[in-house]
Amino acid sequence: MPLTLHYFGTAGLAHSGSGQAEFVRDLSQPDGVKGGQWSATVDSLAGLQANLTINDQLEIVGQGVSRYHFGGTYLPELTWAYAKYSPRPELDLRGGRLGVDFYMRADSRLVGYSYLPVRPAVDYYGGLPYQYIDGLDGTVKLPMGKGVLRAKLFGGYSPEKIPPAWDVSGTLVLGGNLGYQWDSWQLRFSYTQIQHARDLARIQELLAALRGIPRPETQAAADALTVQDTISRHYSLGMTYDKGPWQVELMVSGAVHETASLQDNFAGYLLAGYRVGAVTPYAGLSWSQAATNTIGRTKIPLLDAAVAKAIGASHSNQHTFTLGLRWDFYRGMDAKIQWDAVLGSPDSVFLVRGEQPGWNGQTDVLSATLDFAF
Repeated sequence: MPLTLHYFGTAGLAHSGSGQAEFVRDLSQPDGVKGGQWSATVDSLAGLQANLTINDQLEIVGQGVSRYHFGGTYLPELTWAYAKYSPRPELDLRGGRLGVDFYMRADSRLVGYSYLPVRPAVDYYGGLPYQYIDGLDGTVKLPMGKGVLRAKLFGGYSPEKIPPAWDVSGTLVLGGNLGYQWDSWQLRFSYTQIQHARDLARIQELLAALRGIPRPETQAAADALTVQDTISRHYSLGMTYDKGPWQVELMVSGAVHETASLQDNFAGYLLAGYRVGAVTPYAGLSWSQAATNTIGRTKIPLLDAAVAKAIGASHSNQHTFTLGLRWDFYRGMDAKIQWDAVLGSPDSVFLVRGEQPGWNGQTDVLSATLDFAF
């Protein structure tokens, strides 16, 4: 029963030009970097993966990662812990703790060496704080034409918490994807639905206040804002091309929510790199655009203002231009430097932390990282 160990990690520094909001990698981080500061918390992490091969059909996989996350700590997390059973070459069945597979490449967001830029596009992946679920999945791979058709179904419950205080443990996650790979091309469509187990912590006091007033308008507002037992649906379409010196990725996604507390969203990114020996310059454009939710007024000014603030907390309206350089200077190691120009509106607050008066939705972020994977 051969046991193999794999190590991966990132040592990184990031600098943001705005002092009115904190730039974060994704919403799993409680705070980030703001103007005039350099921070190692945004991208730095370390991970260990163990693969135990029982026989040709059964494998046990475990993965632990230490990164800056909920609670403002680096407390290690068990991100993968599953058994994979392959009764036939074309069929894989897994059970245990699995990386989320909402969007293409979403289950490898923590392995910096596996992707071209410093970090996955924040406009696209940043609003997806789920990293893993406890459940089951099954994958079928079938030859078709000149390529391979791949279909996957998955389901399970999230055990995670999202800062500052949203406990999403017990949230039911169901989904699947259909992909096709031929030559140097990959194309994949995904669907995921999330049945929320709890309300957002930031709206619980507001919900109590609304429900405490026996008027139709306040009860209707409370019902519209409630997150518990509502469903969010995520759709995505992704394409990658990797051949010769070229590496290109194009992803688009949409999210539709039954609750007004989470705004429907359309996001995407385009990334292209061109390898010249060990060096790959790259450029990208990403975007995130939310549809502003509106609900009926309570006719109580203070409550109407609180409702508008609660709805606006999930608003994003921004795009980001990215330029970077990756240097694969040693086997299993790379160095990257990247500049991001985030251009958004003042009400684009969903993908940042700690926004202050004067936040105009815009900042420049300079990042440098060293990745390894052995």
